[in-house]
Amino acid sequence: MISCGSTTTRIDNKSSEDKATYKPLSDDKTIVVGANQTENYLPLLKGKRVGIVANQTSVIFKNDFSYTHLVDSLLALHINIKKVFAPEHGFRGQADAGAHVNDAIDTKTNLPLVSLHGKYRKPIPEQLKDLDIVVFDIQDVGVRFYTYISTLHNVMEACAENGISVLILDRPNPNGHYIDGPTLELQHKNFLGMHPIPLVHGMTIGEYAKMINGQAWLNDGLQCDIKIILLKNYTHNTSYSLPIRPSPNLPNDQSIRLYPSLGLFEGTNINAGRGTEFQFQRYGAPFLNKNALTFSYTPIENFGAKHPKHKNKLCYGEDLRHENLNGIMTLKWVIKAYENTLDKSRFFNTTNFTKHAGTEKLQQQIESGLSEVEIKLTWKEDLENFKKIRAQYLLYP
Repeated sequence: MISCGSTTTRIDNKSSEDKATYKPLSDDKTIVVGANQTENYLPLLKGKRVGIVANQTSVIFKNDFSYTHLVDSLLALHINIKKVFAPEHGFRGQADAGAHVNDAIDTKTNLPLVSLHGKYRKPIPEQLKDLDIVVFDIQDVGVRFYTYISTLHNVMEACAENGISVLILDRPNPNGHYIDGPTLELQHKNFLGMHPIPLVHGMTIGEYAKMINGQAWLNDGLQCDIKIILLKNYTHNTSYSLPIRPSPNLPNDQSIRLYPSLGLFEGTNINAGRGTEFQFQRYGAPFLNKNALTFSYTPIENFGAKHPKHKNKLCYGEDLRHENLNGIMTLKWVIKAYENTLDKSRFFNTTNFTKHAGTEKLQQQIESGLSEVEIKLTWKEDLENFKKIRAQYLLYP
């Protein structure tokens, strides 16, 4: 196994309680990500003109609890990288959610950075004409409205249209042990959800790529030529703590566990912790009932949130840092916030909530006073159908 590169970074961006359960690679039971298995994919890249879809999570781990970036490592191994494609949040992972990301030159490597979250969200033929193969290596969190799987679709489609292969270096899904949430209705297809899947899909990027091909979701039923470097020692029930935050506002394991549930607040006028150090671990707004929801905080401009909802205003809500939630998504906090909203006309941003939920029904159900149990019963048939489809594409037990 080769893990060389010009720059080594320590895994030290988390507090002690949030540190990854990452162990030296000599441990036979340790998960080995696709990027680390250079012996399996370097032969596929030698002599090729290579493009890489990458961000700050695209790393090769080393035995001493450090890592090198995939791009740096492959350049050191004399792979002919022509350009890097950057998803939402950018190549270095510092852009706000949804922010326009510009094309640029990476100051460290002098490689062209082609934005897939700016003027184009799908590579155009001009950007692919000098490539033989595209490598896709991004850490996902298994939630439909987390846009990296939409970028995966767009890259696969563009490559299929231009006769280019895609090499996927698989990584674990920290929410890969369950399936939950409303299923997207195709009339609400958008960049926050392109396929008829539940909000929590329980698949790795590699498995999801197989599903995109197998379900003929690309334009005109095109098939993308994909090669997947599989994870070692991974099952869908294997616990995995992310050593690098996958985006600016998912700082630790708790935020990633709560994200499927609190992410729905993105389609409301409720702040979900952006503008604090506890993103997706709290929620609040100035117009929530402070007698019922006594926790308070004030969002301010910070890393990853230049304009958080209710910036510099005192918000009332709940602190969920110590909430024990694993293996389900819940609507209880969205419902509780709605019930304690002093002016309900201010709660939903209807268009945006529908984009996140993938259906108009969820807002209607909450507004009509249905309980979480009643709402979840309406998802049951879709979830059972999806589980049957998903089973065809699983690469891991």
